[in-house]
Parts: sequence; C-alpha cells; structure tokens
Amino acid sequence: MSAFPSTAPAVRAPLPRGRRGTELIMLCFALVIVAFAYASVGFGLNGKLPSSLPLYVLGYAVVVFAAHFAVRWLAPWADPLMLPLAALLNGLGIVMLYRLQESGRNGNPGQVISTLSSSATMLQVVYSALGIAVFVGLLALIREPRVLQRYTYTLGTIGLVLLALPALLPDRFSEVPGTGAKIQIAVGGFTVQPEEFAKLLLAVFFAGYLVGKRDVLALAGRRVLGIDLPRARDLGPVLVAWAASLLVLIFESDIGTSALFFGLFIAMLYIATQRTSWLLIGILLFLFGALVTAALFSHVGARFTVWLHPFTRANIYCNPATQLHCVPSYQTVQGLYGLGFGGIFGTGLGHGEPFYTPLVQSDFIVTAFGEELGLVGLMAILLIFGLLVQRGLRAALGVKDPFAKLLAGGLAFVLALQVFVIVGGVTRLIPLTGITTPFLSQGGSSLIASWALVAVLVRVSDTARRPAPQPIQDEGMTQVVRA
Repeated sequence: MSAFPSTAPAVRAPLPRGRRGTELIMLCFALVIVAFAYASVGFGLNGKLPSSLPLYVLGYAVVVFAAHFAVRWLAPWADPLMLPLAALLNGLGIVMLYRLQESGRNGNPGQVISTLSSSATMLQVVYSALGIAVFVGLLALIREPRVLQRYTYTLGTIGLVLLALPALLPDRFSEVPGTGAKIQIAVGGFTVQPEEFAKLLLAVFFAGYLVGKRDVLALAGRRVLGIDLPRARDLGPVLVAWAASLLVLIFESDIGTSALFFGLFIAMLYIATQRTSWLLIGILLFLFGALVTAALFSHVGARFTVWLHPFTRANIYCNPATQLHCVPSYQTVQGLYGLGFGGIFGTGLGHGEPFYTPLVQSDFIVTAFGEELGLVGLMAILLIFGLLVQRGLRAALGVKDPFAKLLAGGLAFVLALQVFVIVGGVTRLIPLTGITTPFLSQGGSSLIASWALVAVLVRVSDTARRPAPQPIQDEGMTQVVRA
C-alpha cells in the first residue's frame, strides 16, 4: 500500500452570473429610446430638437444609473430586466408629459392644457428621482423579504388607515374636482393619493396572514359541478375583504381602488391555496356588489351609464349643474376619438391633438400614447408592462420562502390588474375608474409607489436567484491511498 499527495487542484462548482452587465446594457438601450422619443417630440412640435433635451434626459440618466449601481451593491443577483423595464416606462411617461406641457406654449401648436403647469415635466423628473431614492432605500433597508413578515398586522393596520382616510376627510381636502371621487389628500397645494401606498402595505398584510391560514383555507367542502367549494366557516376573510371593498366603492366613489383591493386579496388567496373556487367566489361577489351599489348609489351608477351610453348627445354635452338626467361622458368620448385618430401607426409624437381630452396627463394618458404612437405603439407599451409582470411572477416562482412567494405574486398581479383596469376603462372594455397608469401618469404618489413595488420585486428576485453557500473545501494536499 502506498500513499502520495495529489497535485490536482481542488475544484469549486462555478457560481451563476449576477448579470449586472446585461442590466447595464439594457438600461442604456432604454435611455436611448427615451432620448429618441424626446427628440421626436421636438421635431413633431416645431421641427427642431428641444432645448431642454440635455437637461431632462441627462438628469434622468444620472438617477437611473445611480439605481443600477445600488442594485450592483445591494442586490447583485437580482433579475437584470426589472430595472430597465421600469426605467423605460418612467422615461416614456416623462416624454409624453413634456409633449402635453408644450401644447400651446412657446409657439407650439395646440391649446394649453389648463390643468398642466409649465413646470410639470421638471416636477415629474423630481418625482422620478424621489421614486428611485425610495427604490434604493428599500433595497438597503430590506435585505430579506421575510423581514416584512414580522410587521404583518402593523403594516396592515397602516394600510387600512391610508385606504379609509380620504373618505373620513371633508370633501374640500379629499375630492378630485369634477369627478366626485374621494381618493386624495390635498393641503396647501400639496396632494397625495394614500391608496397608492396602501396597496403595498396591504399586500404585505395579506401575504403574512395567508401564510399562516392557507392550510385551513385550502380545505375543501362540498363538490359542485366538479369544483371543490370551500367550507362555509372559512368564508369569513373573503366576506370581510368584500365588505371593505364595497365601503371604498360607496364612500370614496372609487371603483378602481375597490377592484384593486379586493382583486389583490383574491389573487393572493388563490396563490396560497391553489383553489379555483376562491377565484370564482371572488369574481361573483365583486360583480354582485358592483351591480347592487350601481343601482343604489347614483355616483356609482353614473360610471356604468358612461360606460354603456357614452355617445348619447345629452351625455356628451351634459352640464350637471343645469341639466337633469344626464351623465358627463365628454372625457371618455374624447379619449376614444383620440385612439381612433391614432389608427394603427399613430399620428407621430407631437403631431396629434391629445389636448382635447380632459385630464389626459393622468387618467387618460394611455389615449395620448394611443393617438400619437397608434395601436402598434400602445401594444408595445403594454408588452413592456407584461414583461415586468412576468419577471415578477418568475421571481415568485423561484423563491423558496412562502411569504416572499405570496408577496411577489400579489405585487406582480396588482400591477397587471391596475394596468388592465385603467386601459380597459379608457377603451370602454369595462367601466372607467379614476386610477393612474403606473410610471406613465403625472403625479408623485403613483410614481413613488410604483418604484417601491419594483424594489420589493427586485429584492425577492435577488433572494430567488442568489446561489446557495458553497461548501468549505480543504485547500491543502489531498492524500490518495492505493492498495
């Protein structure tokens, strides 16, 4: 028997790549698209490059690259597409806001949008910087998604307070002028929409609650038409969430927030239990509640009237102060006309007339994109949203922690649902609601909340893609024994 040291070096398993280089390349590509779109707006309006192009594009590029380096440091294994996709959407929103701001100003064609100040684009860039700062701050604060589970009921309580606060305040502080919806808090020229942040906090609450209760809620009761229905005693959480969503619908006249709140709970309940019956029960409850409240409360029924009869002359030219039996549908009709004029390929950035649609910079910004970029451009934007949702769902599938899986799945779903609700509303697929389009619409609350949502998804994806710890190997000599 002989023994001798082996000269073969110890071999370690190769580590997967974090793909931060891929993220940087895609981020540069997104910024090139934003710069090209910004330049196209200038040529479309007055045939020359905008003088503000370097200021806005370079300023936005600085904060976006800061976010990239923060991801390199704080979440090196995160999905490489989430940040570029969010940055592209945010940048396109800034471009369209600049186009709308310049309408009728500085010698540009069109009419001035009275609800849009001459500094709206700069303010949106500032909000973008704040949103990215929140993005970086959350990555630094939340090193593991499961940390949030410790604060399940605390964050849930704060979320419910934020959701109910506009309904409890006087109309002069919470009502959006001309809409009847109480979805904001306006004090001294400063406006915030608390439901944008409430949906994130409630997603954490739902994830924490369902992780503990999913085994009970997954139990089957009677089987009807091939579907295992839940036990009657387990319907309590769904009925409570349904009642809360109806209260939002009644007292805040906000179908969008009501649908997001209840849809988020039902989607996360389905993810937790894998029971199709919960989806069916949730859909039936919401439809029943919406129809009953539409019949009992005029401000809810008005949304359905505009949806079903927007082109009635009395509704188009309705003045509620002097006319009875009419519901204003002018905004919806103008948005539909804009989409129609855009056609397949659009009129081109700066060549359309989106300024005729009231509040086109917020609720109806999708129609502005549809008019000037056409069906092709609008489908491309929806595809970007779809990719962002897909990456979020992929992170949810890849992570092992049940709480993080539920949280990421719920946030990805609520992003998809919010886009569906607003796009479906302005295209008359469903009744119109007053919610914003994530990353695209004017406003700080929606933008900051959207970046916060992406931060949580990035953290979950970093956890899911992070390689397992490598076993400690002896770096010394290996002794081989032969008989």
